[in-house]
Amino acid sequence: MNVSVVIPVYRSEQTLDKLVERLGKVLPSCADSYEVVLVNDGSPDDSWGAIERLARSHVWVRGIDLMRNYGQHNATLCGIRAVRYEVIVTMDDDLQNLPEEMPKLLAKLNEDYDVVYGVARRRQQAWWKNLFSVLVKRSIGYVMGLRTVRDIGAFKAFRASLLKAFEDFNGPDVLVDVLLSWGTSRFAAVTVDESPRAVGHSNYSIIKLIKVSLLVLTSYTTIPLRLASVLGFFFTVVGFFILLYVVITYFVAGSVQGFSFQASIIALFSGVQLFSLGIIGEYLARVFERTGGRKTYIIGRTTDEGK
Repeated sequence: MNVSVVIPVYRSEQTLDKLVERLGKVLPSCADSYEVVLVNDGSPDDSWGAIERLARSHVWVRGIDLMRNYGQHNATLCGIRAVRYEVIVTMDDDLQNLPEEMPKLLAKLNEDYDVVYGVARRRQQAWWKNLFSVLVKRSIGYVMGLRTVRDIGAFKAFRASLLKAFEDFNGPDVLVDVLLSWGTSRFAAVTVDESPRAVGHSNYSIIKLIKVSLLVLTSYTTIPLRLASVLGFFFTVVGFFILLYVVITYFVAGSVQGFSFQASIIALFSGVQLFSLGIIGEYLARVFERTGGRKTYIIGRTTDEGK
């Protein structure tokens, strides 16, 4: 088995040496040929300098430097498209994903699966972040149509042949997990250990997790639009019955009382309309971004240029 490891890098100057060292011990035992592709996603620290140094000292390390920060999934997609071998493993750069657990993913992949996720036995982060992460992952899993895997993540192994399913994809909003689901339904998961973050802190805040959820729901599925249609139909029916009530009350009682009732109904209907318009606006924003010419990523330089 030949393996390419793809790692998006952001603010990881202090962890890359240890990460590559541990990968260098694990990969020879589970792969005939191997490489590690480090994609610098516009890091403000000297991560690119560390990548260049590691590429000079290890022939199996390659580096790609993006022109600016495009996001974790965009950088991962860039690295995936640059691999040379038939099996790809993606993982984070913060040493939370243990390189020593990689053989578990590769062994499961050999059981005739196309994608295998490494699901942490216990997440090493705050409870509130665990909660929001679970909600985001469940929404992504639902969009992907997965039933066997409910906890997706960055630590995964898959076959490079799946790249054919999204080789023409070009847009600023990327979710690698959804793109993989375009090419296969053979997903599996194995339980792995995870260590606490060695340096720094997570770049995913609550706001960013909410943005990811909106990205999932408005870029890769039409469910929110259908929800808006259902809400519109439901409240049209409700409005008809309210009109019927008002007409009957007028002819029976001679007048319709209750300003508070009318104000509440107006506020309710206005809220539903604004909610539906907000959903439509999100979809229009995605269309604008994809037709505006923004690239998924732009490569500034690579360590292969001098070889």
